[in-house]
Amino acid sequence: MKRKLTKEIFVGSVKVGGCAPIVVQSMANTDTRNVEATVKQIHRLEEAGCEMVRVAVPTMEAARSIRDIKPHIHIPLIADIHFDYRIGLSAIDAGCDALRINPGNIGGKNKIKVLTSKAKEHNIPIRIGVNSGSLEKRILKKYGNVNAQALVESALEWINILEKLNFRDIKVSIKAADVLTTIDAYRLLSQKVDYPLHVGITEAGPLYPGTVKSAVGIGILLYQGIGDTIRVSLTRDPVDEVRVAYEILKALKLRVHGPDIISCPTCGRCEIDLITMVEEAEKRLLSIKSPLKVAIMGCVVNGPGEAKEADVGVAFGKGFGILFKKGKVIRKVEEGELVSTLLAEVEKMSQGREI
Repeated sequence: MKRKLTKEIFVGSVKVGGCAPIVVQSMANTDTRNVEATVKQIHRLEEAGCEMVRVAVPTMEAARSIRDIKPHIHIPLIADIHFDYRIGLSAIDAGCDALRINPGNIGGKNKIKVLTSKAKEHNIPIRIGVNSGSLEKRILKKYGNVNAQALVESALEWINILEKLNFRDIKVSIKAADVLTTIDAYRLLSQKVDYPLHVGITEAGPLYPGTVKSAVGIGILLYQGIGDTIRVSLTRDPVDEVRVAYEILKALKLRVHGPDIISCPTCGRCEIDLITMVEEAEKRLLSIKSPLKVAIMGCVVNGPGEAKEADVGVAFGKGFGILFKKGKVIRKVEEGELVSTLLAEVEKMSQGREI
């Protein structure tokens, strides 16, 4: 796959667009006015690998809270602004690293002029966030429903407004809850602009449907070279959004982040409780950041072959298993000790004691 080369911008210290790696973003779901809870959640997101975080800023009090949040976090903070441009002005004063505005509800051109002037003064980029749920009534009336052309028209109009104000520190998103509409919209927009694109499926839903929709939609766009930042939107702990985002990037070999677990789906040949073992290993491997390939296989058909291909792996028999490392058999281990033995080997390799 070949990524489209887009305009390079900076969100805080993080480079977006150009030749920069695709950036993983999430959004805190705490009340931004609760500084302690918001900082605590952002720390968990940072630990999971989140590289930029957005917070809801519905009030002036929430905007002012950014000043107290910023000194305690280590990734750029984006202020999500709706309805009142003055809240955006306050968020800039409080030290946010970027703004996300929604063209469908932010107000007229005069308000945008004041906001962009302030953003330019402070070197703050703006994401134009077009969303299928809040498209301008005029555009909805023109097209009759939400479709790719309607989303792109809204984005292009607002890009034009910002460009006429001599503001080009722009990132754009055009999200819909429908996967195919989202894909079509981003394809069309990517042909027309060179600004970095933030990609995602909005309101994707709970864990399983949300993960599938996001993997399909984001995955297709990334494979076609479209996308500079991504956010997986789940009705879930935002830490799970970050985990899913990295799995999408890992599957496409666009980023490496943590172990890649290879495990079989189980069948009648499996003579152990592999599902429980894999779930335990997955939880315990979350703290490992090294990009190791870890195989946990349940029988003797594909198990030995997959385990040999991994950096470290186990292939189970009845009551015992074989530990492999870098394609070589290390030793035979009792079933009850295999997971802990495997994890100990992963820990050694991740710390560079055995490569």
